[in-house]
Amino acid sequence: MKTDAPDRGTATQEITADICVIGGGSGGLSVAAGAVQMGASTVLFERGLMGGDCLNYGCVPSKALLAAGHAAAAARKAGRFGISLPAPEIDFSKVHAHVRDVIAGIEPHDSVARFEELGVRVIQAQATFSDARTVTGGGVRVRARRFVIATGSSAMIPPIAGLDSTPYLTNESIFDLTERPDHLLILGGGPIGCELAEAYRNLGADVTLIEAARLLGNEDEEAADILRAHLTEIGVTLLEGALVKETSGAGRTVRLGIEQDGLRRQIDGSHLLVAAGRSPNLEGLGLEAAGITFGRSGIEVDAGLKTSNRRVYAIGDVAGGLQFTHVAGYHASVVIRSALFRMPAKADHSAVPRVTYTDPELAHVGLLERQAREQHGEKLRVLKWPYQENDRARAERATDGFIKVMVLKNGRVLGATIVGRNAGDLIQSWAMVIARKIKIGTIASSIVAYPTFGEIGKRAAGSFFTETLFSPRMRKIVRFLAAFG
Repeated sequence: MKTDAPDRGTATQEITADICVIGGGSGGLSVAAGAVQMGASTVLFERGLMGGDCLNYGCVPSKALLAAGHAAAAARKAGRFGISLPAPEIDFSKVHAHVRDVIAGIEPHDSVARFEELGVRVIQAQATFSDARTVTGGGVRVRARRFVIATGSSAMIPPIAGLDSTPYLTNESIFDLTERPDHLLILGGGPIGCELAEAYRNLGADVTLIEAARLLGNEDEEAADILRAHLTEIGVTLLEGALVKETSGAGRTVRLGIEQDGLRRQIDGSHLLVAAGRSPNLEGLGLEAAGITFGRSGIEVDAGLKTSNRRVYAIGDVAGGLQFTHVAGYHASVVIRSALFRMPAKADHSAVPRVTYTDPELAHVGLLERQAREQHGEKLRVLKWPYQENDRARAERATDGFIKVMVLKNGRVLGATIVGRNAGDLIQSWAMVIARKIKIGTIASSIVAYPTFGEIGKRAAGSFFTETLFSPRMRKIVRFLAAFG
């Protein structure tokens, strides 16, 4: 990395680098760490907290909170195993401390100090393009061979009357609560809404979840039904097909005016969480000055994640499409191959798994059943196996759920949906099956340890051959061969 003395009598420092990364979330940090360790001079801009949304406001704190909720739920359900426990006493300030402790344990890995030790020049400021090859911020002007925009996304705030004057939480503020909400109103029935509805209900709060359409509308309907039943069973009030028309409130009271089935009514709560989608973080980037095309959904990129400015890549949430931490990390590997090694690298999203981390979990990869039927019609076979038929699930009293695998008649796997205990771990093998184009017969003939939840997938795969193996034709063949001794 070359650093020149300031010129023209200004206080701006001039830096020339191979790679300039804008955004210190999972994707940006992966690019910066990989690039600098491969010998590329690297500059990283981050205007907020290192680690981005995932570490500070998303994956890490939400899973820590869910774990606390699951511990409370396990205590309540211990009687199923012949164990009598008193009702759990929840000290929410200590739950909050647990969440902060988990974040603190991971922070050093994403810290400014670590990246500076690696050799990255970290600038804690907003980065703005001043032209197609230059970014400025924090008193520094960076001219780089390649740029990577990895600024992520933030909670989308819907245009609801009164919301701008109503106190509300998003994923960026809800984990700061040190007191448990008395009644949490959640706007949005996607993965974030469902996860936090379960967590806070398990931790003793009253919870009402409002969804304009259908709960987990982007997921398999049957799988969503399992999760709907679970949330209802633990006491979450679900309002689907409900539109929030206006909001009001102050202090510890929030009021929502909703319309459902043509009827208007009001709902009061102590706190409101807005979890109605995500918006790309584009503000302040100066994309027009760099000739970068963008829209409401994010920065437009090609298959290689390049923007309309061929020196600039966009990865992760800001590039639209799938908004997951693991996708941002995958994008980073694509950019490294392209930007550093000039290899023809393209992003392939056909085998990206996703998980909703409730209990039961809901996981999916590839095509949903409805998508597979639309594309392949009569060529499709849907294999299904219930958790109830799995011995490990019975031993753990976790029999709610199933696996569903979408397969062509030639054995090619198109997608898999799992709802049930450990679904997020089980889906990984199916992501590999789809990515590597492994046929269903390979799964059916594999040896799986007993008793494990993994047997569910093997049994589903084996059912692909049931009709052939136990057909009248096969019985005739066996009897014919038996005649020869």
